[in-house]
Amino acid sequence: MDRITKKLLQDFLEAQEMDSCDETVDFEMFCNFSVLANEYNKTFDVKNITVGAGADTGIDGIAIIVNGHLVEDTDEIDSLLEANGYLEVTYLFIQAKTSSNFDTKEMHAFYFGISDFFSESPKLARNDDIKKFSEISDYLLDNASDFKENPVCKSYYITTGVVNDDQNISAVVSSSVTDLESYNLFESVEAKVLGANELGKLYRKTKNPITSKFTFSNKITLPDIDGIDQSFYGVLPFSEFKKLLIDENGNIQSIFDDNVRDFQGIGNLVNSNINDTLNSELPDLFSVLNNGVTIVADSIKTSANSLTITDYQIVNGCQTSNVLYENRNNENIGNINIPLRLIVTTDEDVKSKITVSTNNQTAIKKEQLAAMSDFQKNLQHYYASINGVGKLFYERRAKEYNSDRNVVKRKVITIANQIKSYSAMFSKNPHLVTTYSGRDLTLLVRSNC
Repeated sequence: MDRITKKLLQDFLEAQEMDSCDETVDFEMFCNFSVLANEYNKTFDVKNITVGAGADTGIDGIAIIVNGHLVEDTDEIDSLLEANGYLEVTYLFIQAKTSSNFDTKEMHAFYFGISDFFSESPKLARNDDIKKFSEISDYLLDNASDFKENPVCKSYYITTGVVNDDQNISAVVSSSVTDLESYNLFESVEAKVLGANELGKLYRKTKNPITSKFTFSNKITLPDIDGIDQSFYGVLPFSEFKKLLIDENGNIQSIFDDNVRDFQGIGNLVNSNINDTLNSELPDLFSVLNNGVTIVADSIKTSANSLTITDYQIVNGCQTSNVLYENRNNENIGNINIPLRLIVTTDEDVKSKITVSTNNQTAIKKEQLAAMSDFQKNLQHYYASINGVGKLFYERRAKEYNSDRNVVKRKVITIANQIKSYSAMFSKNPHLVTTYSGRDLTLLVRSNC
């Protein structure tokens, strides 16, 4: 293992507050974290996807992402199906080798393990972790009629070496893709081979705050306002809006943490109407029928009409944004204009006021919105007030501590963790909180008032 990879591995262990016990195991978790953090835009525990421990069928990491959520139980699938009315599935398989060589025999073993994972008559011995993920997969496939489209399957074979154009390696990879495609289970199959350089890039990206660059031509600059650095209002074509909404892997960004509700699905009446407009003969009506999207960012760089914003959230427009994402591949969707309000501020009180005012819906009372915002803020302050070995950090916004080297990542508690823990202890229903909604958070606030 080269010096840079060793340093990055050490940095990962320190950030996760993990004791190094075995270089091979450490490297497996390092690779699992680096891959999933680039495919999944929320906080997770890397140990929950690490499966390499004897009878692992040649696989070191497995993640199953359903409707944008990492699932660990079949009950979570039921909750997601009920909420969204469909299932959208991505499988991730990871194999990590500390060797600098690309051994085709080991690659064959990895790809055969993936193929055996989906076999109706598996041949390989399976440990408990592989069995658990296999049961989740079988449950998903039994609900294939609810798939929005067939699942996506991605595999990552990682070593500490240098990736070269090798005919033998290419043949093994191509053969593995063909074998998986023969199952007729997948919309697409991707097999990536990474070396130390590619792995290093993946890990470094996990430490950077979310940043997007886009062109905002049709805008006006709003007058100076106390507590706000800059603000704009205008319309943005979807071809530019998607740069804010979708990451380079085609996944929707985790930029809705300040919303009171997660996506309610296309079946929701309001969302259904938005979807109908986008698919009508007059989709251009969208820009005058829709209230638009409000974005709050911590910082901005401008160059004429080109804007680069960092550490931003969509505080109003979660439903609209998700329906647009669902229609992202529609013909002419790129020409749809979205009313957009962009506010740049680091003032947390101003952010809270914007969130409350822009989410003042009849289904949720204003005082409940304020309580939810204040409760989260106070809860974060409460966590911060406790010092010592057992100190924890409450994450109100996804990955807000990622770039803070002083925060041990394994001590970060997310909103979902908090609600799920409460639900598990007092309601005996941890699986009901796969995603958090305004209702979930309201119940938590009321219970502590």
